[in-house]
Amino acid sequence: MSEIPVISGRECVKALEKLGFYFKRQQGSHIVMRRDDPFAQIVVPDYKTLDRGTLRSIIRQTGIRVDEFINLI
Repeated sequence: MSEIPVISGRECVKALEKLGFYFKRQQGSHIVMRRDDPFAQIVVPDYKTLDRGTLRSIIRQTGIRVDEFINLI
């Protein structure tokens, strides 16, 4: 398993857009991304650096592996 990188919330949003997610809404510093088929909704904090545990949770919700996510960055 690859090591989780340290990235910003905006970099995470750009990677999610490559997976078919789109911007749904934003409340404060939390960006809600949505994918319709198959349905998934993910909340990404708009921070300068995401904690590794938070990023791992986001990756897990997308249904892909860590190394696949790293290739999208």
